[in-house]
Amino acid sequence: MSQVDGKVAVVTGGSQGIGKAIADGLAAEGARIVVADLHGAEEAAGAYRDGVGLTVDVADEVAVEGMVAATIEQCGSLDILVNNAGLYASLAMRPFTDIPLEEWRRVMDVNVASMFLMCRAVVPVMRSRGGGRIVNISSGTPFRGVPFLLHYVTSKGAIVAFTRALAKEVGKDAVLVNCVAPGFTMSAGVEAHPEVIEKLRDVSVSARTLQRDQVPEDVVGAVVFLAGGDSDFITGQTIVIDGGQTFH
Repeated sequence: MSQVDGKVAVVTGGSQGIGKAIADGLAAEGARIVVADLHGAEEAAGAYRDGVGLTVDVADEVAVEGMVAATIEQCGSLDILVNNAGLYASLAMRPFTDIPLEEWRRVMDVNVASMFLMCRAVVPVMRSRGGGRIVNISSGTPFRGVPFLLHYVTSKGAIVAFTRALAKEVGKDAVLVNCVAPGFTMSAGVEAHPEVIEKLRDVSVSARTLQRDQVPEDVVGAVVFLAGGDSDFITGQTIVIDGGQTFH
C-alpha cells in the first residue's frame, strides 16, 4: 500500500502543467485529489477516481476559506496540500525599472500571499487530525539570480523563506512543510508562450548537468516523497530539481 493511499490531497493550479503532473502522481499512489484552480478544475478532476474540482482564486481570502470548507464537506479530510499555483510564463521579461507596481503586487499576491492564505486555512484542519504535509512549489531562479524577472524571482525566493519559517512554527503539530524548486520546465503554460521558450530553453538546457528538457513529470517523485511517510523526519527543506543546473 502506498504511503499516500487514502489521503486527501489538494493541489492548487492542478488543472495543467506541473500541477497536473503532481496530481496525476499522487492519484497513481492512491490519494484522493482535489484540484483547486481558477480555470478547468472540474474537468481536470474528472480524470481521477472520486476527484473533486473546485474553482478558486487562491489570492482571494474568502475564496480560499470556502475552498477548504468545501474540501472537508466533500472529502471529510485534508491531509496533503501542494501549493503550486503561480504566475510565470505570462510575465514579460524586462528590466526591473520597467515593471509596473500593479504587476509586482499581482505576482506577490498570486505567488506568495496565496500560500499564506492556503496554509492559514489548512493548518488548523491538519492540527485537528494530528498532522499533515505541505509542499510548496518554488523555482531554481532565486538560487541563480536570474535577471529581468525580478518580481517572479523575488516571489519564489520568498517561498523558500516562508517554508522554513512555517516549518518551525507548525512542527510541534506534526505538520511538515517542505519545498520543491523546479528549473525551466516545458509545461503547458510555457509552451503557450513561444517567446519564453526562445529566450530560456537553450540556455537552461546547456547549463544543466543532465542536458535535456525538463518536463513536469520530473518534479513528481520529490513531491510524492515529501507527501508520504518516508519523509517523516524532513521539514523546512528545499529540493532543487533542475537536472543539476544548481547545486543547493
